[in-house]
Amino acid sequence: MSGKRFVLMLALVASLSSGALFAAGGRDSITPTDLREWLTYLASDELEGRAVYTEGLGLAAGYVQTHLQSWGLSPRGDSGGFLQTVRVRSVKTTNRSSVTVQVGKESRTFKEGDGITFPRFIGTKRSFAATRVEFAGYGVDAPGARYSDLAGKDYKGAAVVFLGTSGPKALDTALARRLLGGRGRYLTDQMGAAAAIGPAQFTAQPAAEPNGRPVRPDFVTTQRIDQTVSPSVTANDAFFQFLFSRASFRYDDLKRRADAGESLPGFRLDGVTITWNLDADYQVIRTQLTQNIVAVLEGTDPELKDTYVAVGAHYDHVGYADTELGEDQKRPSAPGRVTVGRESDRIWNGADDDGSGTVAVMALARAFAQGPRPKRSVLFVWHAGEERGLLGSRYFADFPTVPMNKIVAQLNIDMIGRNRDDKASEANTLYLVGSDRISSELHDINREANRGLDQPLTLDYEMNDPADPEQVYFRSDHYSYAAKGIPVIFFTTGMHQDYHANTDEVSKIEFPKLARVTQLVYETAWRLGNLDHAPARDFRGPRAGRGTRD
Repeated sequence: MSGKRFVLMLALVASLSSGALFAAGGRDSITPTDLREWLTYLASDELEGRAVYTEGLGLAAGYVQTHLQSWGLSPRGDSGGFLQTVRVRSVKTTNRSSVTVQVGKESRTFKEGDGITFPRFIGTKRSFAATRVEFAGYGVDAPGARYSDLAGKDYKGAAVVFLGTSGPKALDTALARRLLGGRGRYLTDQMGAAAAIGPAQFTAQPAAEPNGRPVRPDFVTTQRIDQTVSPSVTANDAFFQFLFSRASFRYDDLKRRADAGESLPGFRLDGVTITWNLDADYQVIRTQLTQNIVAVLEGTDPELKDTYVAVGAHYDHVGYADTELGEDQKRPSAPGRVTVGRESDRIWNGADDDGSGTVAVMALARAFAQGPRPKRSVLFVWHAGEERGLLGSRYFADFPTVPMNKIVAQLNIDMIGRNRDDKASEANTLYLVGSDRISSELHDINREANRGLDQPLTLDYEMNDPADPEQVYFRSDHYSYAAKGIPVIFFTTGMHQDYHANTDEVSKIEFPKLARVTQLVYETAWRLGNLDHAPARDFRGPRAGRGTRD
């Protein structure tokens, strides 16, 4: 640590020890003044954009930890500290997986790379048979665009097949393109399908070294490699020809209709069984380390204190540009977008993304620590590496420092410091994602919490729509918890022109709005913390969507 930084940290500790930053707890302790002070440091040039694996992210972690210690929260990281080491592994795969399709009395086996292609990560070795095989047309769910192949269907435990590489004509081309890539994941993760099978699409092969070995690993993960994963595979014409050989609709006709964007039927493939043999070996070729910050405030109820309301945000951003400006005033290999006229600025400060969420969780930690305590414990996690693929939250979900089955809900905060597209008309608007997907009760609790504010926010569920063009439900840390079946709410005020740009700076943050959104999260967490039962999990999926506002 440089001399300047050491002196600054000593000054911070002295200030905290003297009580200069203390405030009465509870909702009213969440103020624009404190949020501004904390964010001014965390999004300063000194922290160099808080990229994962860098000194800047370490300084941010130290800053948050120092405050947590002064507020009296309990560490819940590794070895009695606030930090949980996140192991980021680069992995090579040797895949020998296959599927055997039985149609009537005939059967054929398709091996990896010969008629069928498996993802590089298929989880633990196992075999299972899917005796129910369903054809789901294009496999697209876009109720906001008045189109769905999946509405009202129950695919839990089934192997689900879909076709079409360009989507139905009934959908806007750009929207269809955004939805097609996530069909398999939606079916397995959201609808409980045992497996998903879609059409093969061209994918570029990785660059190779002179000896023929790929330059990059097959995948990078922080998750358990030995976990059970529902396979989502692609297949070629030979596979589908055999699969549909005794179906009421022939494959050639279905493919022709799919290629033309015409409507496709949905039906069960009677007399078909697909047996999966998942068999892969994994070799870890590189391990990098980063850290989550984890703290707990113990609840007051002897029984409920062993359960948790989880509150989180990611504290990393994308870093800084280490290349110089060229003669064309462009900076090659910049970590994000360069705003015109600000080409010389080499720091991506990440004030809104997600400095705003980072300081919001700090404010919540202090509000609960210094105010009335709820019956249930509150878990605070600042996740690392969200910008690199939800690294910290995925690690925490697979290697939790509190039992995952004791977390009743997770509230995730990411980008709550601006107005969407910087429009004044958005000054009172907050976007919520996921609140109704797993627990309708959680959705209602949050709405009630909003009504309890002095100035309720306008809650907009546009981004909760399955047809949301940004697909944010899958893109921030809440999803790592949702994938474990934990009810979640993602709080955001939306995108703007400085998203991942070198001009996402403190000067553009709307601190009064940031404080009001944080107060809503507090009210929601407080109600969850005092609820005498865990919010019921009904898994009804997204119902509040485009056009739904409270």
